[in-house]
Amino acid sequence: MNSEKHKKDIDPETKIQKQDSDFITETIRQRPINKKKLLRRTLITAAMAVVFSLVACLTFLLLEPVISNWLYPEEEPEPIEFPEETEEILPEDMIVDDSEMEPEPEPEPPAEIVIQDEQIEKILNGIQLDMEDYAEMYSSLSGIAAEAGKTMVTVTGSVSNVDWFNNPYESKGQTSGVIVAKLPKEILILVNYEKMIDAESIMVTFCNGTQGKAEIQERDANTKLAVVSVQLEEVGKETADLVKAADLTASSSNSAIVGNPVIAIGSPLGNGDSVCYGMVTSNNMSINMVDSYYKLITTDIYGSQKASGVLINLKGQMLGMIDGTHNSDDMKNLVSAIGITELRKVIERMSNGKKQAYLGTHGTDVTPEANEKLGVPYGAYITEIEMDSPAMGAGIQSGDVIVGIQEKEIHTYGDLVNALMEGQPNETASIVLMRQGPEEYVRMEVDVTLGNLE
Repeated sequence: MNSEKHKKDIDPETKIQKQDSDFITETIRQRPINKKKLLRRTLITAAMAVVFSLVACLTFLLLEPVISNWLYPEEEPEPIEFPEETEEILPEDMIVDDSEMEPEPEPEPPAEIVIQDEQIEKILNGIQLDMEDYAEMYSSLSGIAAEAGKTMVTVTGSVSNVDWFNNPYESKGQTSGVIVAKLPKEILILVNYEKMIDAESIMVTFCNGTQGKAEIQERDANTKLAVVSVQLEEVGKETADLVKAADLTASSSNSAIVGNPVIAIGSPLGNGDSVCYGMVTSNNMSINMVDSYYKLITTDIYGSQKASGVLINLKGQMLGMIDGTHNSDDMKNLVSAIGITELRKVIERMSNGKKQAYLGTHGTDVTPEANEKLGVPYGAYITEIEMDSPAMGAGIQSGDVIVGIQEKEIHTYGDLVNALMEGQPNETASIVLMRQGPEEYVRMEVDVTLGNLE
C-alpha cells in the first residue's frame, strides 16, 4: 500500500533524467599491451642512448683540448740558458797605465819592524793544528757535501729478460746523476746513459728517498751523457721544495784551481752516497772527441773505476762530471771529471732537446809559436777528418784551418765547437777555411750539409 503510494509520489522529470543517465553510462575496457612492440621500442631507446653517450664522449675528448687551449692558452716554455761563469781578471788587466793617473805622494818609510826569535821559529814551524781543528775542518767539508747532496740523485735503469732456463729476471744498472734545472713542471737531471741503454724503465731516487719515473730528453754521443726529465707530479711538492739544481757557474779551465781542495760526491767509490776529499792535480788534459773540445780534471782521490757523480769546490759549485773512462793506464782508479766550462753548452743543448750537429772533425788551437814561425793563421786547426763525414764530403782536409762558419769568426777550435752547438742537423753551413799553398795559405769557401751525431 505504502509502496504503491511511494511510486505515485515520484516526479515524472526525475524518472526521465534517470533514464537518460542509464543511457549514457558505458564500460571502458583496457586496451591489450603488445609486449613485443614495447620490448622493441625499449631496446631502440636504450641503443640510441648508448650511441648518443658514445658520440658525446668522443666529441668531448676531441674538442676539450682545443677548447681548453683556446680559453687558457699554454705558454711555450722558454729555452733553458745556464749563466756563464764569472769572468776572470787576467794579470794584464790588473796593470794600470801610469799616464792616466795623478802622481801620488811618496809614502813615508815604514817604521822598522823587529821580529823576535820566537816569532821566527813560529813562522818557520808553521801553524800547529790539534784534533779539534781537524774535527772542525772536516765538519765544515761535510756540511758543504751535505748541502750539495740535495742536487744529487740515483738513476736506476731496469731491463726484463729471460735466462737459459726460460725463467724471467730483471737486471738493473745504477749510476749517480745531478739536477741541472728545476722547471715549473719538471726536473732535469744530467746522467751517464751507458747504464740506461735499452732500459725499459728509468727510476730516479732523490736525496730524501722519493722516487719518480724518468724519460730521456736528449743524449750526447761523445760524452755518453744524457739529460732525463722527471715530472714534478711524480715526486710531490715536498720533494720539489727540498731538492735544488746544481750551481754550474764555476770555471774548470782556470789554472788557479790546480792544487785547490775538491770534494767528490755521488758514487766516487762505486756505491751511492759516498764522499771523498782531495785536491785538483791538473785541468789541462784535452780529450780527443769528434766535433768537441773538453778538458779533463784530475785529482788525487783514489776511487772506483766505476765511479760516478760530480766534483765540487768549497763553494759547493760543480767543477765537472766524474768520468774515469779517459784516465791513462797508470791512473785508472784516480777520480777525474769532464770540466764544466766545456760541458756547460752541451748540457744546455740537451736540456732544450736539440740534436748534435755533425761535421766530422778533430782539431786543436793554433799556438802563437806556429803563427809566428810557420805563418799558420789563427783558427781551428783540423788534425783529422772522420771517414764518410760531411766534412770529408765537402772536401775539408787535415791541415786546413777553419776561420769562419755561418758568418762567425773562428779563432780557436773551441769557437768551432760552440758554433756547431748552435747548428742543426741537415742544415747547410758556409765554412771559410785557409789551406796551405805552395807559398802561403789560400782562402777557400765550402758549403757543408751538417749531419746528426748519434
